[in-house]
Amino acid sequence: MQDDNYQETPVDRLKHVNDEIIAAAKAAGRVADGVELVAVSKTFDAEDIKPVIEAGQRIFGENRVQEAERKWPPLRAEFPDVKLHLIGPLQSNKAKEAVAFFDAIHTIDREKIARAVADEMAKQGRSLELFVQVNTGEEPQKAGIMPRDAGAFVTFCRQDLKLDIKGLMCIPPVDEEPAVHFAFLAKLARELGLSGLSMGMSGDFETAIALGATHVRVGSAIFGGRHIPA
Repeated sequence: MQDDNYQETPVDRLKHVNDEIIAAAKAAGRVADGVELVAVSKTFDAEDIKPVIEAGQRIFGENRVQEAERKWPPLRAEFPDVKLHLIGPLQSNKAKEAVAFFDAIHTIDREKIARAVADEMAKQGRSLELFVQVNTGEEPQKAGIMPRDAGAFVTFCRQDLKLDIKGLMCIPPVDEEPAVHFAFLAKLARELGLSGLSMGMSGDFETAIALGATHVRVGSAIFGGRHIPA
């Protein structure tokens, strides 16, 4: 019998999320291996993250280059197979550090950033997984290329910069049905010949999987409420 005072840990929640991913993939006629869980560890410290790594999670998402550089080096020294994905907006003056530190960037959304990342990958001899962020809700305050410009931008990245764009990413408006945005992003990706779909967060990742997500970015459903960044 479970103690009434027992509090669920991030490791417990990680197991629940993985079970839900498997169930959602099965319901959609997909294999769970086709969905990568990006555990969003932004605002959490190394002591919060380490048990989740020890439980088997290997892909983590961070919003800010500086925060990741501060807390991840000792964890990566201990767990060298961990992969880090940048899921927050990237400034061009941080491209050098981002390319050196991360394994994937989900937020390529304008020519200046694309050029900076392409230049740094060439200089550093690194090849990152790259996603173009699409502002599917056309929200003025939100990052991302406008849907009408996405095709031309992906073509520019591929042809002019020789970037291997893996897929598309979106963050639906908080007050709209996410399925509409996920379906739109999946359709756009098919039209552009892209296989990757970074979409779905703690509250809607099962819906995203049903609509083809290959990467789901889950934070609070694993780590709980956010810590206040220093």
